[in-house]
Amino acid sequence: MNLLFNEILSRRDPSQVEGLMRFFKTGPGQYGEGDKFLGIKVPVTREVVKSCWKETGFTELEECIGSEYHEVRLAALLSLVEIFSHAKKNPDLQRKCVDFYLNHTGRINNWDLVDLSCYPLLGVWLLDKNRTLLYELAQNGKSIWEQRIGIVSTMQFIRHAQLDDTFAIADILLHHPHDLIHKAVGWLLREAGKRDTDALKAFLATRYKTMPRTMLRYAIEKFPEPERKVFLAG
Repeated sequence: MNLLFNEILSRRDPSQVEGLMRFFKTGPGQYGEGDKFLGIKVPVTREVVKSCWKETGFTELEECIGSEYHEVRLAALLSLVEIFSHAKKNPDLQRKCVDFYLNHTGRINNWDLVDLSCYPLLGVWLLDKNRTLLYELAQNGKSIWEQRIGIVSTMQFIRHAQLDDTFAIADILLHHPHDLIHKAVGWLLREAGKRDTDALKAFLATRYKTMPRTMLRYAIEKFPEPERKVFLAG
């Protein structure tokens, strides 16, 4: 019996489905086109994961990550993060979690699924390792979601005052056509700027005139208003 799967299904709330489908842009031609929802909000999913992850193995994760329902895939990812996080003394198990994650990026197909899973897993794993993987995802990812994983995973590095990879991967994605990448890159640049404002300003100095407007707005959100106006004026 897949306890995680059954518990998530038991929390379905049809009254929330329509709103979630609008929020995650599931209409024709939108980035989440065709995704299905049970009507479960993230705090409820987290509650289920907290009670079930210890009884969840990779067979159960495989079933959940393959689900047509968004919330079941999220539950699988959050459970995977829990398994990884509690395996600090078991690098083989952590490696297995990372491999599972990378082998299922095709099922990580919306921004929340990326943002809630990549940096507490890939970001942590790569803290003391070569980070070429993230550059490859950003440069050659098969989807905007893989590319988003490439930049958002660097959040973990920022939290350890390691900013170089964020700036370098931001450069790779600087002229990406999709708004969701603009927002992600701008967000991570802003977070890097909280650690080192001068480094962010130096990065922007030769780029702000040509980078997407949304990306720039996100990146300079915490700047004093006079400085924001200077950047936005071009």
